[in-house]
Amino acid sequence: MFLLAAHDTAVLAIEFNISPEVPPGANGFLRILNWLLWGVLLACVAAIVLSGGKMAWEKWNQGATQAPKMLLGALAGAVIAGGANAILNAVTA
Repeated sequence: MFLLAAHDTAVLAIEFNISPEVPPGANGFLRILNWLLWGVLLACVAAIVLSGGKMAWEKWNQGATQAPKMLLGALAGAVIAGGANAILNAVTA
């Protein structure tokens, strides 16, 4: 029993020194990825504005309400894109 506890303690005492670094040649890929992320965020902002206009139009015409679904989709896309940006910044920093 004592040997098992000593072995577990020895395994836990190992330190891992991992320092992440950007692979060579990744700067061009990261630049394109950042441009793509900006495009996605701009599309989300445009979809939010468009869904607001559509919501006003549907309210005026008293038609079917499809705009709230469009608004939620645009907001979800913006949250996912923002999360991807945070992950990308954490990995490259």
